[in-house]
Amino acid sequence: MRILMLGSAPMAAEAAAWPRQPFDMVLAINNAWRIRSDWDVAIHPYDFPADRQAVAGPGQRIVTETEFVPAQNEYGGFVYAGATMAFTAAYWALHDLKPSVIAVYGCDMHYPKSGPTHFYGAGTPDPLRPDVTLRSLEAKAARLMLLAARQGCAMVNLSTGPSRLVFPRVTQAGVDGAVPFAGDAERVDAALRMESELGYVVPSGRYWEEPGRFDLAALDRLDALWLAASALPLRQTG
Repeated sequence: MRILMLGSAPMAAEAAAWPRQPFDMVLAINNAWRIRSDWDVAIHPYDFPADRQAVAGPGQRIVTETEFVPAQNEYGGFVYAGATMAFTAAYWALHDLKPSVIAVYGCDMHYPKSGPTHFYGAGTPDPLRPDVTLRSLEAKAARLMLLAARQGCAMVNLSTGPSRLVFPRVTQAGVDGAVPFAGDAERVDAALRMESELGYVVPSGRYWEEPGRFDLAALDRLDALWLAASALPLRQTG
């Protein structure tokens, strides 16, 4: 299964005109269901405004925290995986759908200082908030890419502009040929051991209710290890 995962960056609106192929499923995050009427899954957090939530039609599905919190916990939980809906949506897809490719578009978490920040105008740059889970967006993206590779899924980025993601860039035509990037297996194992030793899993997903548990310096060391495991020079930002 090849998934197109849509976010809300300004360029995401261009996906409205894309052919369905080579994708088998369209996964829309938050407001992105408004881009294409043929979305298959719309995912949003508990505090997403009711008047912006998608309404499922025939063959469509809404995913909320009742499904994505347990799924993300299977991959270590929000503290390690990062509390953005882009990362959450991808971990849910890995858990429930077992895709071969997740092609991300409009989820770059890059916010220009002027002009529109989202395809619908101005929005809140939520991933840039001070948060224990988001100290390095690049490290969280690296972790996602490397864990996805371990189950045979390639994480790729379809956008061409600046990005905080470290996934390889591909075109739509290149989705079929995308292969998982496994990185440095020994460092991946070391990062997973460190996560286990830290024990920072919060089963409810509400990690902000337990702020005293987390050693920020330890999380920074963990992020550095994930970045080293992912061969950071692969990151493309231009």
